[in-house]
Amino acid sequence: MKKIVLLIIFVFSITCINAQMRDKVIYKQTWDRQTVFWGYYLGINKKDYKISYKSEGSFINVTSSAGFNVGLIGDLRLHKNINLRLEPGLSSNTKELAFTHIEGGPKDSLRAVNATYLRVPLLLKLSTNRLYNFRPYLIGGVSYDYNFSSNQDNPADNYDGEFRMKKNNFTYEIGVGVDFYLPYFIFSPSIRGVFAINDELIRDNNTNSPWTGNVDYFGTRGIFLKLAFH
Repeated sequence: MKKIVLLIIFVFSITCINAQMRDKVIYKQTWDRQTVFWGYYLGINKKDYKISYKSEGSFINVTSSAGFNVGLIGDLRLHKNINLRLEPGLSSNTKELAFTHIEGGPKDSLRAVNATYLRVPLLLKLSTNRLYNFRPYLIGGVSYDYNFSSNQDNPADNYDGEFRMKKNNFTYEIGVGVDFYLPYFIFSPSIRGVFAINDELIRDNNTNSPWTGNVDYFGTRGIFLKLAFH
């Protein structure tokens, strides 16, 4: 699904660029002079986990499905090529963890992790000069992520079938995108890489737990495709 969406965006982008360079009709000529503007975005994501271990012999395979993200955009113009951006929104995704070193049935060796996050990214957007009706940019920054699906306060752990994650997390993200100036709005697709800063795992009460005892670091990483409209 992700490949199909990327292909559609690529074809649409090339079509827009070709049409704009041919027609040379300049849309939204005063748009970039605004100090503040607002917008919204929607898109899909593909997230899994970066996992490191204290020693060899413990392995977790992660299978993830495509999720969605939706939110708002607040943009402050600092310079003609630099913008400060706040993008609060929701991100949801489902993962399945397979503990390949644990013998037994799915009850012991599989865990489903359903996570919905409130993400509040603070980003710096660095744009090139505008060329006709498109403008490429780089974007990056940090985000506070609140996990609504966290069971951090649950006293039960993996011995009771509960895989626990932290509520409060921090990530950083970097990406590239293009602003397309259309007659009635700005269309801005971008691709972002998102990476956890802190360890998100709540260890089991037993320090020798086969599920979490040998895990040194457990943090989200993923690719976000965002389609923004201003």
